[in-house]
Amino acid sequence: MATSGARELIVIMRPQVAMRASAGRFESAAGLNVNDLERILRKHEGAMSLLFGNTEERVMQRSAASVPEADAPWVDLSTFYKITADDKKLDRLCEELMAQELVESAYVKPPAELPTAADQLNTMAPSDVVPPPATPDLTASQIYLNPSPAGINARWAWTQAGGTGSGISIIDIEGNWRFTHEDLGQTQGGVVGGTPIDGLNWRNHGTAVLGEYSGDRNAIGITGIAPDAIAMAISHGSIGSAAAINLAASRLRAGDIILLEMHRPGPRFNFAVRDDQRGYIAVEWWPDDFAAILNATRAGIIVVEAAGNGAENLDDALYQTRPSGFPTSWTNPFRRSNRDSGAIVVGAGSPPPGTHGRDHGPDRSRLDFSNWGALIDAQGWGREVTTCGYGNLQGGTNEDLWYTDTFSGTSSASPIIVGAIASLQGMARAPVPGHP
Repeated sequence: MATSGARELIVIMRPQVAMRASAGRFESAAGLNVNDLERILRKHEGAMSLLFGNTEERVMQRSAASVPEADAPWVDLSTFYKITADDKKLDRLCEELMAQELVESAYVKPPAELPTAADQLNTMAPSDVVPPPATPDLTASQIYLNPSPAGINARWAWTQAGGTGSGISIIDIEGNWRFTHEDLGQTQGGVVGGTPIDGLNWRNHGTAVLGEYSGDRNAIGITGIAPDAIAMAISHGSIGSAAAINLAASRLRAGDIILLEMHRPGPRFNFAVRDDQRGYIAVEWWPDDFAAILNATRAGIIVVEAAGNGAENLDDALYQTRPSGFPTSWTNPFRRSNRDSGAIVVGAGSPPPGTHGRDHGPDRSRLDFSNWGALIDAQGWGREVTTCGYGNLQGGTNEDLWYTDTFSGTSSASPIIVGAIASLQGMARAPVPGHP
């Protein structure tokens, strides 16, 4: 099972406290007594740090500077904190913090995981066959590049000004990548935040995602949907998913794209980590992730979010129940009549029958592992995606030469949507002939 193994304890302080737990401080700027809070942390050997920045003042300043350009008011991120402590103490520590009058909310988040394990997705092993001196052109296997109804007609987009994604930046948020891959050398910005998570599964997954929209335009291997977009990455492994989203937004401008390649255990099985990942859901259900996504989209950044592979109906009444520790103002974001993060949420659909000699059901039908419901905005191929990584199409001992034609899941679906958006955004930003 691929997991970062790190739960997170998130605390939201009441705004009137004006908490200052940064730059060596632990105090209330409003003059309230925080001694009990400090005592609880000391008792459990915990440390409290600002989730979304270096100091509360800087977080508020960034928000104030962005609001005039935003589509709607921002969420105040200066009240969100992360508690670092021994994992065995997190649940008890959470209970004691929640009992404090100064605390609005405290909850433990299960670890963010790769959307892979359901139905044994993406467990491919590299071939032992030594690759040829030069990798062949594999683009004929990238049927998702073709015209509708089989694909998204990326080949047409490449003939249009800006249609290769030029002028657009994309940040993928997940665990790890292999930016040294032979087909990821032309427009790669590398890891710009977080500490990548060790492990072959993490590297393969991130590399495959990048290949779908950022594979180089050359005579070998695959070609990305938007190969001229600048592809960067931030790992949630060391900083958590919400902080990674906020960091990504700070590095992008309106019209750029954030891709969320993760899901986590939901309430179906009491937030338990499971090998089959049943009941796993999109991350925006948690208040800090929702706030980070909302602020990004209100700043004009496009957020594409994997729906998750938990085989869940996200319209289920289960998700209307506010979990213990969530703010009393919380409402279910899976029902957009309650509130809307602005993210584009992507499910996994079947490729055309016969793709690579296999059949997963009618073209564009929902794959059984994919979450579904009114929240889902779009779908992409959830099976048979040809891209970099894994090595079951071209293998050997060198990961930089690995390719697959069976990348799957909402993980493979979401990058197709990202590539399509980057192509359209590139066209929108392309100079019009005869106009400055």
